[in-house]
Amino acid sequence: MAQCAYCKAETQLFYGGVPTCLKCSEGHRIKPKSSTAAQEIRTTLLQELQRATKRNGEAIREFEPVIDQFPSGLPHPDGVQRIKNASNALSIARKEMAAAHNRLNDFLNRGIVPDELTRSGSV
Repeated sequence: MAQCAYCKAETQLFYGGVPTCLKCSEGHRIKPKSSTAAQEIRTTLLQELQRATKRNGEAIREFEPVIDQFPSGLPHPDGVQRIKNASNALSIARKEMAAAHNRLNDFLNRGIVPDELTRSGSV
């Protein structure tokens, strides 16, 4: 049996390929008071995605010159740390972008509203 992605209870129900118990499937569904609330959530999530995509692009632009400085494949001692730092920044930016994509996708396809948007009074 799978564990619910939200509360970790055991479940056999899958919603959109994600294990979700019956209680959580109802609790995480969007129940907007108006289409305006849903539009505000969508706009917020799209803005988050745009910011994450921009950060990813910036991280790529910082990473590429660091790697290109070492055509021989043997970086200087301080170069190893620069590569690690640039690589870590790029990895974090990619994870943030993937999370933003997932949040937007969950909202658009399954109606799942992120908890912090629900708590802030957007819905």
